[in-house]
Amino acid sequence: MNYRKHFMVTPGSKLKLGKIDPSFSGHHQHREQADAEIEKDRKKLAELQYLMYAEDKHSLLIVLQALDAGGKDGTVNHVLSAMNPQGCAVAGFKQPTPKELAHDFLWRVHPHAPGRGRVTVFNRSHYEDVLVVRVHKLAPKSVWSKRYDMINDFEATLASNGTTILKFFLHISKEEQLERFKQRIDDPARNWKISDSDYTERELWDDYTEAFEDALSKCSTEHAPWFVIPANHKWFRNLAVARIVVETMEGLNMKTPEPTVDLAEIKHRYHADVQEEKKG
Repeated sequence: MNYRKHFMVTPGSKLKLGKIDPSFSGHHQHREQADAEIEKDRKKLAELQYLMYAEDKHSLLIVLQALDAGGKDGTVNHVLSAMNPQGCAVAGFKQPTPKELAHDFLWRVHPHAPGRGRVTVFNRSHYEDVLVVRVHKLAPKSVWSKRYDMINDFEATLASNGTTILKFFLHISKEEQLERFKQRIDDPARNWKISDSDYTERELWDDYTEAFEDALSKCSTEHAPWFVIPANHKWFRNLAVARIVVETMEGLNMKTPEPTVDLAEIKHRYHADVQEEKKG
């Protein structure tokens, strides 16, 4: 399966999430079938991120969006943690502060975009301003409806500066969300994740679905594509995200840079030091 092609939202198309099965798992029937592939991809991710850091020409922005309990944290923990923290950062975007609200909606986002050689993961993102803001009517339609074009321009600016952008919507069913809420209630180690908004936001499921469909349809572009990842099975979610990131990074054809020093001279000095140590 070509994961990029299969799960990408075709630019210019009108997406309907109801037509996408959140329990899809390809030819894999069980987690055990996917585990070896996931581990292989994790190792490849570590190698590719090392190359990106060393080459210092490209950067990668990964955007994660989902409804509550969709698996954003799990994706970071089980897939993207394979990368070295020295060259990879995670930025989360919660309710804007008063200072952030005094600026345009992208002001708080741009400083977190990755520089050359770096990978940044957005756990929630600038898309909250056409999702939460829209659903809760925090701004009139005349305001938020203009933001799709602003987002596309912002992402085009990042892409023109060498940033590869991958955006993942982790697609779960309403029934799976409820089961994950139950797990949070039953497991003391997860009780801290429970919030009042879990159930109040659930009442707005259809509104959020419509908002996501518009955002994914209007903002999936060639330089910053959206991918809808079936996420009812956490292991398949991990496999699909890892595979798309690996395939994309491999396509950058990165190479280890040439040394910036005279290796012959360095080797000569090294062997001289070794000989001195032996004499001592």
